[in-house]
Amino acid sequence: MRKRRVYIILGTIIVLFFLLLILRSIGGNVSIGQKVAVVDITGVISRSDATIKLIHTYRDDPNIKAIVIRIDSPGGSVAPVQEIYSELKKIEKPIVASMGGSAASGGYYVACAADTIFANPGTLTGSIGVIMQFTQLKGLYDKVGLGHQVIKSGDFKDTGSPFRELTEQERAVLQSTVDDVYNQFVDTIFEARGHLLTRAEIAELADGRIYSGKQALDSKLLDQLGNLPDAIKTAAELAGIEGKPKVVRKEKKTSLLEQLVGVRQMPPLDEMFSPPGVTFRYEMDLGK
Repeated sequence: MRKRRVYIILGTIIVLFFLLLILRSIGGNVSIGQKVAVVDITGVISRSDATIKLIHTYRDDPNIKAIVIRIDSPGGSVAPVQEIYSELKKIEKPIVASMGGSAASGGYYVACAADTIFANPGTLTGSIGVIMQFTQLKGLYDKVGLGHQVIKSGDFKDTGSPFRELTEQERAVLQSTVDDVYNQFVDTIFEARGHLLTRAEIAELADGRIYSGKQALDSKLLDQLGNLPDAIKTAAELAGIEGKPKVVRKEKKTSLLEQLVGVRQMPPLDEMFSPPGVTFRYEMDLGK
């Protein structure tokens, strides 16, 4: 009889232990009640899958009444930025954007999906525009006496090759593409801020320059100055939550490499060691 009791107690402890591990792995905060979820978007935006998965989790949780997008990013690749923005626009719950140290270019693009945009007075934002960059190796190859030959199916198939200069025709084609994606950016801002700014006024602001949070507020690119707690409080009010809301926030796990090097938010390895070529981004560029 005693052995049976011991086995039952041990079995209960083991089951509770594994339940605790499972609950921690899916978010850590399992309290019942009305909650505000915080979605962190940090570093260069090169992928969207994990962020969209988290957005869908909070979208489908009936206890999550509002979402705060905490942005600390200089922007990133065009497509992932647009994918995150599109998924946020489908959410029927209140969304508030909170800008951290920076929310520039693609970071600002994502913020435009929110009902209200917060920034700190010293937040670095703006940098509205598109940049396409090429790595040029022709001079190096000429120095070491290396050649490069290409067989292609069309005149523009190797546009952006690092082994030669762009032709005038190629420049015109690429500029047309950049202009098209730039206009998409301006249209997105106009959709979000059109009640405060005309499209012409937005285009005048969208020349690639950076703004402080205070300057962006003065230019009507955002709604209020405030920090993350202010944004959470506003999100709770928009959702009709009374009192201090419970906050759900998934903590980012630091990789072993980041711990050893002592640097957080390192770019993905495939991005760090990708071969020379074209980059096409909504990203702040301060001569890096």
